[in-house]
Amino acid sequence: MSLVITGATGHLGRLVIEGLLTAGVPAGEIAAVVRDKDRAADLAERGVELRAADYNAPETLRGAFAAGDRVLLISSSEVGRRVAQHGAVVDAAREAGVALLAYTSILGGPDADFDLAAEHKVSERLIVESGLPYTFLRNGWYHENYTEHLAPVLEHGTVIASAGEGRVASAARADYAAAAVAVLTGEGHEGKAYELSGDVAWSMAEYAAEVAAQSGKGISYTDVPAERHLAVLTGAGVPKPMAAILVDVDAAVGRGRLAGTTGDLARLIGRPTTPLADAVSAGLRG
Repeated sequence: MSLVITGATGHLGRLVIEGLLTAGVPAGEIAAVVRDKDRAADLAERGVELRAADYNAPETLRGAFAAGDRVLLISSSEVGRRVAQHGAVVDAAREAGVALLAYTSILGGPDADFDLAAEHKVSERLIVESGLPYTFLRNGWYHENYTEHLAPVLEHGTVIASAGEGRVASAARADYAAAAVAVLTGEGHEGKAYELSGDVAWSMAEYAAEVAAQSGKGISYTDVPAERHLAVLTGAGVPKPMAAILVDVDAAVGRGRLAGTTGDLARLIGRPTTPLADAVSAGLRG
């Protein structure tokens, strides 16, 4: 039996593997599913097993899992292709007879009413219908979605968004990784859906004030209509389909859809979630 991480060379996947090793899981009991083994050479050097597979090539996934494995399916980053990709993983996991399939879904699950949630909702349904033991890790927004993109904020002196006075209960990527580690290494999580979010919900104005306080620069929040926000994003080089998704998420923020502070994340990881201020500090350090 192995603890298997798909998308293992991504930001979240690497944090999960690091968390497993830190928790004392022997490297030989961890398997990293990767498209390119060369990109995971550092993991192999530490004793982690590499299994080559591609979400877009279902035939490669048949060798990615074994009976009794506990698998973390990290959702694909390819919006618009996720249902087929995730379905291929689910089929391969079912054929192999894995002991658990944990899936990084989205906050709200079937009740989420924004575009980015659509493929996650279908993916959850496919997992339930597969008959596999499952756990849904319904991740909220990451601090890093904002703090890894501070350069234009500092350059222009403003946080531009179309979220109104809506609030975001975000947490650090490392917090969500720690939750995945807790599920993979713990017991009693089968059939559970965890609504994961930060302990504190903040507004865009509060975020701008935090950046201003830490940077020593005059930073304000500029709330703009959705159409203007879309134009700003595409003008900055964001592809229009992705820009549209980001604007739609801001509308969801304005409706309060990402403000829930359920406490599930803190309970799973056994500590408070990382404050936004810590992520801002890290973002300013680059």
